[in-house]
Amino acid sequence: MIGYKLVTQRKDGSIGPLFINRKQRLARGTWMQAEDHPTTGYAHRPGWHVLAKPDAPHLSEKNRTWIKVEIHDYLEFTRPLSQGGKWFLAQRMKVLE
Repeated sequence: MIGYKLVTQRKDGSIGPLFINRKQRLARGTWMQAEDHPTTGYAHRPGWHVLAKPDAPHLSEKNRTWIKVEIHDYLEFTRPLSQGGKWFLAQRMKVLE
C-alpha cells in the first residue's frame, strides 16, 4: 500500500518523525519496523502514522516535507477531513521518495 507521511526536514537533509521519537532519522529505501514510544501528552497509537494523500490541514508544513512511503501490516482509521481524512497505522514502512 502506498501512502504519505509528513516528516521533519532537517538542515543536513535528513528526515525524521514530527512528534514521537523526534531524534530518529528515517532511512530511505529500507523497511523499518514500528517501535512503541509512549509519550506524555499524546494518544498511545503505536505504529507509523501515514495518510492516504499528502494533506493534513491541522499540521504546519514549515520545515516539514511530505514523503511517499510503502506500508505493510496496517490498520485503517477514518478521521475528520480537517485532520487528513483516512489514516493508517502501519507496523512496517519503507520511504520511497
